[in-house]
Amino acid sequence: MNLIVLTESNAPNAVEGSFKFKIKASGEKRGEVFLNTELDYRDRRSITVTIAPGVASALLEKYGATPETFFVNKTVAVTGEAKRVKIYFISNGMLTNKYYFQTHINVPSIDNITVVG
Repeated sequence: MNLIVLTESNAPNAVEGSFKFKIKASGEKRGEVFLNTELDYRDRRSITVTIAPGVASALLEKYGATPETFFVNKTVAVTGEAKRVKIYFISNGMLTNKYYFQTHINVPSIDNITVVG
């Protein structure tokens, strides 16, 4: 929760650093992989590690498993920028005026994420 509070107080700026989390759930959309620290990614306590499609492909090659399966139930160290992100609800394919916030850390390279436990 400390990181979430830091990103809220620093918004719209990011918080740079190295962070350790246990990954409890994951998802994938259009090749982008989302690793979450809570089972429900919408949980206010959840931190989402976002992996771009190219980096996801490199991790698949490195580990022999997709990132969304490989990292679940493992503790990872992630280096990068944590940022508060506004997520809009979509209804009938259209953005609504309702939203919530998530804390995201983008992984720009396979060097920015490692398994530590």
